[in-house]
Amino acid sequence: MAFEPTATVMRPTTFDDLAGQEFVASTLKHAFAQGRIAPAYLFSGPRGVGKTSAARILAKALNCEAGLTGNPCGTCSSCIDITKSTAMDVLEIDGASNTSVNDVREIKDEVLFAPAEGRYKVYIIDEVHMLSNSAFNALLKTIEEPPPYVVFVFATTEIHKVPATIRSRCQQFHFRLIPQETIESHLGNVAKQSNFTAEPEALRWIAREAAGSMRDAYTLFDQVAAFSQGTITMEETRKKLKLMGTEKIAQILGYLVEQKIPEALSLMENELNKGVEVERFVTELSQYLRALLLLKHGVSSEVILTQRVDEFPENLRNAFTPAQIEVALELCLGLFRNIRYSLSQRYELELVLIRIAMLPKMASSEELVQRLEELKEAAQSGSLPVAPQESQGEEPPKVSTPIAAAHDKKPAPLEPAEVVSEQREPVAPKPQEPVATQEKSGKLSRDQWKQFTSLLGEDMALRSLLSKVLGQKYDASSFYVLVSGGYEQKQLEQKSAVVEPAISAVLGSPHKFIVKVHKKEASQQKTKVKAETDNDPLALVQDVFRGTIINPQEKN
Repeated sequence: MAFEPTATVMRPTTFDDLAGQEFVASTLKHAFAQGRIAPAYLFSGPRGVGKTSAARILAKALNCEAGLTGNPCGTCSSCIDITKSTAMDVLEIDGASNTSVNDVREIKDEVLFAPAEGRYKVYIIDEVHMLSNSAFNALLKTIEEPPPYVVFVFATTEIHKVPATIRSRCQQFHFRLIPQETIESHLGNVAKQSNFTAEPEALRWIAREAAGSMRDAYTLFDQVAAFSQGTITMEETRKKLKLMGTEKIAQILGYLVEQKIPEALSLMENELNKGVEVERFVTELSQYLRALLLLKHGVSSEVILTQRVDEFPENLRNAFTPAQIEVALELCLGLFRNIRYSLSQRYELELVLIRIAMLPKMASSEELVQRLEELKEAAQSGSLPVAPQESQGEEPPKVSTPIAAAHDKKPAPLEPAEVVSEQREPVAPKPQEPVATQEKSGKLSRDQWKQFTSLLGEDMALRSLLSKVLGQKYDASSFYVLVSGGYEQKQLEQKSAVVEPAISAVLGSPHKFIVKVHKKEASQQKTKVKAETDNDPLALVQDVFRGTIINPQEKN
């Protein structure tokens, strides 16, 4: 007797047999119980989930000798003929090979004739999205108002390619992917009926590979059963189908966590030499990382993980953060997408494994942003610690913060000019004192100014403005700087939120930042600018944009 594929033997014969499609089955059964028969039905969904089988069951329900029912008997001559695809009144048409308007015209001519044997003439058009636009337009009138004895059933895997004018004339049913546990249960029943002994792990792997398609699961079961000789084991399946297995994946990741890159690449090389394809390697690695990521987020259901929890060693669970696992998974998914265009698939795989090994040393962008925010808050609140000065003539004091360390390699801090005093009286220099015993008034020393500018962060505009001040001084509660114009005053006042924490840290107590304009300097500058701009338009432009003439010889 010829071998019959499991997918054909196990094809559903009633609505109750449709695995994972409870909504479709119950809706159609209730519609038949009430006699509400639509002129056209549209079944959509992924491959291998029961669309064509449901169309045949619907044809049986319409023509069963037991009457119009949602539970066809399956034993009458009409049901048997439909099962064998020999019924005269049930016509299955392949939409991929009958795409033209002439093929649809033949259907329109045939619907004029009443059914030869049953109550209804049923047209099942599979892959209906392959019809041309002209063919769809030719069907519109027929499916909207067909003869009372004609029912159309369309099946498609790409519902978006079916015109809206067709969809609006049909009752639509979307078939979903079948859950993995349902597929495992059906595979177990098939193994018993075939007198096979099957390990649950092997059936779980077949169900996972089927990705929600019952037909794919049955086809893969037939392939595994062909070399299993009565016993289906995961070990034999792994050898025959050239699979990696979770143990090898966990071992490679363990080497990468321990920074044993040569051992990991050597194990990868051995598996590839045994016949494991790079695509299969990447697929299994991605599945393992995906399950590991779900574990890190608290998911422990083996149905969702599609793997046993004990397949993930404790050292791997604690080696990576969720963000690092996400990066590793993105690397694998990107490699799988681009591997067909790669110069060498093996080189690409080696590069991904080395990058995964480096992940424990990397910080995510969220962690970096959080750290920067903490430093910013500390700088604004003046809580950054200040290292005391050791002795005169030694290196300037350094602030023991990451910001200060980052500025150690930068050019020498800016030094302000002396405070311009209108009386021009000489000021006797004062010795530098520790912050704890700082005078209540005076001027920042050179070391203090260096310390002050080192706390200003990466704001180069602020540092540039401070380098142009005419002078500076402080008292018990305020820090003053003298500038030449209102523009500088406005810009510096806008930076007071950054300056005040820094100067407070240097002086050891809270200080306000106050910017003053030197009236004499401003007046002289205004007079000079007016005199120049009255006779020279270029000077006016220079003053407006605060620019500098690079080559004075080309000024005119």
